[in-house]
Amino acid sequence: MRETVLEAVLRSADAPSEAQRNRFAAFLKKQYGQEVPLRWEQDPALEKGFRMEVGADLYDWSLEGRLRQFRERLEQLNPAGVSVIPLMREAVRNWQPDAAPEEVGSVLTVGDEIATVSGLEHAAYGEILQFSSGVKGMVQDLRPDRVGCILFGGSEAIESGSIVRRTGKTAGIPVGDGFLGRVVDALGMPIDGQGDIPSEGYLPIESPAPGIIDRQPVNAPMETGLLAIDSMFPIGRGQRELIIGDRQTGKTAIALDTVLNQKGKGVVCIYVAIGQKSSSVAQLVENLKHKGAMDYTIVVNAPASASASLQYIAPYAGTALGEYFMRKGRDVLIVYDDLSKHAVAYRTLSLLLERSPGREAYPGDVFYLHSRLLERSAHLSEELGGGSMTALPIVETQAGDVSAYIPTNIISITDGQIFLESSLFFSGQRPAVNVGLSVSRVGGDAQTKAMKKAAGALRLDLAQYREMEVFTQFSSDLDETTKRQLIYGQGLMRLLRQPQNHPYQQHQQVILLVAALDHVMQTVPLARMDDFRTGLLTYIETQDQALCRRIDESGQLSDEDRETILKLSREFLTRFQTEAVEKSGE
Repeated sequence: MRETVLEAVLRSADAPSEAQRNRFAAFLKKQYGQEVPLRWEQDPALEKGFRMEVGADLYDWSLEGRLRQFRERLEQLNPAGVSVIPLMREAVRNWQPDAAPEEVGSVLTVGDEIATVSGLEHAAYGEILQFSSGVKGMVQDLRPDRVGCILFGGSEAIESGSIVRRTGKTAGIPVGDGFLGRVVDALGMPIDGQGDIPSEGYLPIESPAPGIIDRQPVNAPMETGLLAIDSMFPIGRGQRELIIGDRQTGKTAIALDTVLNQKGKGVVCIYVAIGQKSSSVAQLVENLKHKGAMDYTIVVNAPASASASLQYIAPYAGTALGEYFMRKGRDVLIVYDDLSKHAVAYRTLSLLLERSPGREAYPGDVFYLHSRLLERSAHLSEELGGGSMTALPIVETQAGDVSAYIPTNIISITDGQIFLESSLFFSGQRPAVNVGLSVSRVGGDAQTKAMKKAAGALRLDLAQYREMEVFTQFSSDLDETTKRQLIYGQGLMRLLRQPQNHPYQQHQQVILLVAALDHVMQTVPLARMDDFRTGLLTYIETQDQALCRRIDESGQLSDEDRETILKLSREFLTRFQTEAVEKSGE
């Protein structure tokens, strides 16, 4: 609300004439509805034009101000791929300087990518501010006498007293199909050296999540290609499944395999790297290119060397890109790697903005930080195109502590978690999925009927094996039934080991599960399980291609097909054992 007493300060090189003063007085009365006293101050730098300040409002009719307005007008008129010459002619012919006031402020303090600004009494949370040096920032802290702003770019050129202007815009990112196959920073600018990216629009990085009416149930599978996950913890399109575990337990590997498994399925993949080493991201991009997955993937990179501000907005920028494709009816998979570092970046900004620290020094709104991000993943209704966005957030734990602040927050937001255990990883079980602590709250709704029928009681069998293993590890005298159950459980665990970058197709997963749960592999030595698995898949794919194609296309597993798989599996087992005997005889 404007103060009752206002004063206008007119700055120009020469004093205004009486007629000019009268025109100014008439303008001010019309603009503010009251008589506003006018005071003139000489400014030799303003040889052409003038500046007039009324409270927080600035009327900039200097040469510099008019040129800036003209430049902004040209930028508004120039969409991607359009020649600028006709637009310039049209703009010059029709342009008039803007008589609307600008709200400007001045910098109080600046440092550590944070600026505090006074004079912007109408600034809104999340609004972009323009500094006189050209640097842009975003409002993150609102107080009665000042606003706190995070900076996107170097703060070296900003000094105390510098002019700051409101833009009235919220932070956004350019979007378009041209981003596919590219590596961009948190502002949507290309950083892969392949030139500019043509944009087809501009979306705010933060937007409301779809409402209940705008969603439909999660009922289509987002297959990871990992047998341990697709069989027991299925992920659906539109779901949010947390990948959680200690450092170096294969969290990124699971996300990468899921991206590779989307090849040829029409899914757009977005990988958001937050606080990662640039070398690690470069290696991941090369791996995606080598596997032919970069064609349908976008990498948003805010490395450890980037400012906390860019690390903070990176996942929101990636989500805005995903929403562009989702609203076009496409299916999107987005990976946030990882939200632990994202929370640390936000904590850094909050402490620099002098907010009160809470548990583990995080600000009180850190839960809302991630909930408003992850709630944007959804399966849209048919009226809105039926697109979906599936989120795979990654969280790093310390010594397996899932009860820490950030892990418990994100566990409560997501629709399940895949918990990776260090002891399993170091014992060679990869992916190192802990069957007891992992869960998918969508469950069988996100599985094909073939996978649901083939998986059967796999999770129950593994749970029984893990429990029996604990009780029998110190016992030397075991009965035959217990020994058979232990051998069967060990075989299942060995079967779930899967090399990185080799996701299974659906028919391959079904074949392995049907054979294993019918105890076909019971007599195969653990040391030869990998050879048996590879050989079995090759044998059945060679003997009955129609069976494999039928499972992949229909998602069904008939009783006849199941019997065929068992028959061919036993045939291969006999051949496998015969070859093993012949080799040992040699």
